[in-house]
Amino acid sequence: MHSSSPYINFAPYSMHKKLLHIVLFIIVACITACSNDMKDIEALTGRPNLQEDRAENIVAIYSREGKFKFRIHAKEYVRNTAAKPSYIDMNRNLQMEFFNDSTGDVDNILTADSCRYYDVQGNVIIWDSVQIIRKKTGERLNTSELVWNQSAQKFFTDKPVLITTATEVIRGNGMEANQDFSWYQITNPNGRVSVKKDEVPE
Repeated sequence: MHSSSPYINFAPYSMHKKLLHIVLFIIVACITACSNDMKDIEALTGRPNLQEDRAENIVAIYSREGKFKFRIHAKEYVRNTAAKPSYIDMNRNLQMEFFNDSTGDVDNILTADSCRYYDVQGNVIIWDSVQIIRKKTGERLNTSELVWNQSAQKFFTDKPVLITTATEVIRGNGMEANQDFSWYQITNPNGRVSVKKDEVPE
């Protein structure tokens, strides 16, 4: 399924989407009963894998109990329901905005190149040029890979991390942090440098 600038709501999967998948399955089942030529199937569906939905320039919002939890912008969206476990990929210029439950404001902005969301488990793996900026304080986290656990509402990584605050730069390997980044713990810190405000690296 190809579309341009779609809106996707993760909570929960819409009924018309399920019906569309059922219709597509019936169509392909009828075709394969008459022919085993995959070219015929691809000509009908536009792609070889019927379990995979694709879109470009998406905006997706996840909500729970009537509250927005996060919003995602990405250039590329792929949903694979045939995989075990099923997953959603969002790639190229990824941006995630995490909302505050009390105020509804954006607490943190996460940017990266790619992420994979395991919709059943609620885990997100984010990689390649990962950065989180805490809007309230301007604190910044940089790493190469990050895992976000939706149930625990925490971030985890075992990769090198760089945390930049208004007064210091902290380096280490491995980190655990809560979703609003108001608390974090570096597993193996290996450097802390105090800096003046105008010397904080970009």
